[in-house]
Amino acid sequence: MSPAADVRPVPDPSFQLPGWAGRRVAVTSEAEAAFLAGAALLALDRVVRADYPWAGAWRQRLALRSAVSAVRLAGRREDEAALRDGWVLRRPADEPGPSGNLYAAWKRLASRPPTLNEANLRQVVSLLDLPWIDELSGLPALCERLRVETASAPSAMAQGMARVSALGVPYELLGWWLADALLAEMMQWPAAVPLLMAERFSPRLRSEGSQRRLLPGEANFASALSLVLADAVRHALTLAGEMDRRATRLLAVAPKLRAKGAGDAIDLLLGEDAVSGSLTTPRLSRFASRRLFDRLLDLEAVRELSGRPNFRIFGI
Repeated sequence: MSPAADVRPVPDPSFQLPGWAGRRVAVTSEAEAAFLAGAALLALDRVVRADYPWAGAWRQRLALRSAVSAVRLAGRREDEAALRDGWVLRRPADEPGPSGNLYAAWKRLASRPPTLNEANLRQVVSLLDLPWIDELSGLPALCERLRVETASAPSAMAQGMARVSALGVPYELLGWWLADALLAEMMQWPAAVPLLMAERFSPRLRSEGSQRRLLPGEANFASALSLVLADAVRHALTLAGEMDRRATRLLAVAPKLRAKGAGDAIDLLLGEDAVSGSLTTPRLSRFASRRLFDRLLDLEAVRELSGRPNFRIFGI
């Protein structure tokens, strides 16, 4: 039996939707769709507020998933592995490049308080490679009004996306980013959980009986967005359960590690999607980090994510 075989073999109900909310049923009204989204958000809210030690890595892995979809929408080709490589292995002075900047926008979303002010928006718009136009200055006030006056989070998100989409096709990326930021503000989370961008190409966002994509502001978009949000939450909860099991294993073996600075590596593994196998810190040399990650692999406490013998990348 492997060392990790006895770690939570039964799915933890903390990371599952209620059985009735996870059923695949026909949804016939916007109210039903919003109700399912609300049930999903309640389950997600409990996980966010539990403040698990691996929450940072969880949000960052969701940010990577969203970035893959954003890159696709922008007409570029980098997949998850390429985005992760480009980010983790770059030198501090290196520019991330266009796709790396898209990734940076969602990493930023997942790591900071969701403050929707003009200064924050300007930085995100720059990362998305969009021109700043005067109409964007009104978005913070709009989001504040939606946050205060709209009872349903999916409805507020749909209205915000419709406002951004009206600025032109290139601003669609900003609309998806803004929706998750607005959700985090409405839920009063310490940082956003990247959810919606990853579902941009979901079949649920197609007009019934055709392949035409539903657009923000159209009659059925809010209902479809609620269902997409419920799907995204389901994925996020599944990932949370997986990361909880892996982090439990990592923390269990931590006392066995003798390397000075091992705690630095563990903190990064719990806070980031991935860590370079050649990590250096004030207390950990490159040689020592390589030995540490080899030890963690032997203990089945981390996974090697690149599939390469050299320039390796690790994560929980």
